[in-house]
Amino acid sequence: MQQPKVLTDADVASTTTSVMKKLPEVTLVFWIMKIAATTLGETAGDLFSQTLKLGYFLTTIALFLIFVVTLVVQLRSSRYNPFFYWTVILSTSMAGTTMSDFMNRDASAKYLSNGATSLGWGPQGLGLGYPAGAAILLSILMVIFAVWRLSGMTFQIRDIVTFRGEALFWSAILVSNTLGTSMGDFLSDSSGLGYAGGALLVTGLLAVLVALMKVPVVPNVLLFWIAFVLTRPLGATAGDFLTKPVAKGGLNLGTAGSSAVLLAVLLGLMAYAHVRERRTRAEHR
Repeated sequence: MQQPKVLTDADVASTTTSVMKKLPEVTLVFWIMKIAATTLGETAGDLFSQTLKLGYFLTTIALFLIFVVTLVVQLRSSRYNPFFYWTVILSTSMAGTTMSDFMNRDASAKYLSNGATSLGWGPQGLGLGYPAGAAILLSILMVIFAVWRLSGMTFQIRDIVTFRGEALFWSAILVSNTLGTSMGDFLSDSSGLGYAGGALLVTGLLAVLVALMKVPVVPNVLLFWIAFVLTRPLGATAGDFLTKPVAKGGLNLGTAGSSAVLLAVLLGLMAYAHVRERRTRAEHR
């Protein structure tokens, strides 16, 4: 009996074999949902760790376990499901927020307000600082990309259909969202730009990336991953701008209220993406 052909990421683009798409098309709606998810990840992560005072350590463990559960659901799905995919993006954003905070912060007055000396049970944080934390995370991300490159699998997310490809993709997503949190906190808290200034700077950099899409010598795959990392600090600074006190340059809307509004927006976008995906499948039958 002839053995069935094993389809790899490298030959997806050229093969005529039909495969189930597991990841979304990169469109304007994709980026809007990415920013909404990462902003919600910032406010929700702060809600659990700071507002509810669970601390960075316990919250990181809990949110990482949620990430694992959502990832298993995504990996076991046979096709692209917007609710599954964006739930994983959200869980990586929430976990990335508290992972970054645990790496970079400690129990000093610089990070704890209102005279508090601790935040939740367990270690208060490693206190590495934003630059050191970002450098470590950037190094880890580069290692993931190097392994990905050496594996010979595609970086085009629309062509990723194998388990190994998805595993590398989601590893890069988790680290990039954690890195983006460190970058966003640095821009908001340490650079002197403030929340609005940090958001404007990242928005300007994203506009440059859009312009570079018209330059043939610059690979769109490279631009995608740079944009994917940069939209996380945009979400981090936007989330801080919504939740932090007015005295610190924020709107003081609170983590609970901001998270509720952002969740409603993200769920609405998920529903829209789900309807559009079903319509696309019906058209190709």
